[in-house]
Amino acid sequence: MRVKDIIQVIEQLAPLPLQEEYDNSGLQVGDPNREVTGALLAIDVTENVMEEAISLGCNLVISHHPLAFRPFRSLTGKNYVERCMMKAIKHDIAVYAAHTNLDNAWDGVNFKLAEMLELQNVKILEPRKQALLKFVTTAPVQHAESVRNALFNAGAGHIGNYDSCSYNLTGEGTFRAKDGANPHVGEVNELHHESEVRIETVIPVMKKEEVLRALLAVHPYEEPVFDLYPIANEWPRSGSGIVGVLPEPMPEQEFLYLLKDLFNLPTIQHSKIRGKEIRDVALCGGAGAFLMAKAAAYGADAFVTGEAKYNDFLDAEDRLLLAVVGHYESEICTKEIFFDLISKKFPTFALHKSAFDSNPVKYL
Repeated sequence: MRVKDIIQVIEQLAPLPLQEEYDNSGLQVGDPNREVTGALLAIDVTENVMEEAISLGCNLVISHHPLAFRPFRSLTGKNYVERCMMKAIKHDIAVYAAHTNLDNAWDGVNFKLAEMLELQNVKILEPRKQALLKFVTTAPVQHAESVRNALFNAGAGHIGNYDSCSYNLTGEGTFRAKDGANPHVGEVNELHHESEVRIETVIPVMKKEEVLRALLAVHPYEEPVFDLYPIANEWPRSGSGIVGVLPEPMPEQEFLYLLKDLFNLPTIQHSKIRGKEIRDVALCGGAGAFLMAKAAAYGADAFVTGEAKYNDFLDAEDRLLLAVVGHYESEICTKEIFFDLISKKFPTFALHKSAFDSNPVKYL
């Protein structure tokens, strides 16, 4: 098994195009074609984690937070990031991160948090914009079904909880094959009329190349016709945050105690208690306070995140309850996500969860 085989499993859930522009997810150090002996799963790559990987015989470290987040001007060991990079290179350890691509993925970090809270009817709070294309092609009537299925199998036609979505119109196409062409139907230098189906469907931008390859592989024409149109629709299958409904409403203070228990917190930060019940919950792991206004506009009773500023607690006012559980605590579930993904695909692979608590925030 090679490093890239493990990466492929992760990126099936969290493709790199889902990451934010400022991020640096992906393979940070190492040869993707190198045989992998074992993987260590962590939230952050620290010197303790690197030593742990060496002692366990793991030559792959998979983390949520990227080790190489900012550009390097030198590599001299002046801080823990550079020392970890140097250690990884010295011991031939590959380092990979799935950060905001895992945050934004369907069934990613926020879905895991929603699962912990047993939220129902979950959906993405802020779906991605400019992430969809209208894909249009035509095919001879007798080949339309096979072309449609190829497009669907490549990732086209997903709308909400539905797949295989398309709109089809029957019409007539015309073409004249010129010298040197090898037409599927018709004769060279003769105008041909063919009964065709116009197939319209929707695709994520990141699936464009895959869908085009599928079309060219199955379409009978030497020169298949296709059009791509940018559309303004949001993509509800990826984005920031989650909203859902608790199994039973509960008082605000009881909800806060639930969060303390779930995240094993010695203390929890929250805005003022309003004396209301919590039913609709919005959440975002990590530094998600930028979504609080969106949560309030949605009508959520509470917004749970890992990190917030002083003014965020003021801005909550009477609109909702803001609960801050800690950045690290809100993302520790990523180790479980990695473990479940990889062990399901490769059940006998040597997979370890880091035993080190790399949380830089301490409580007294």
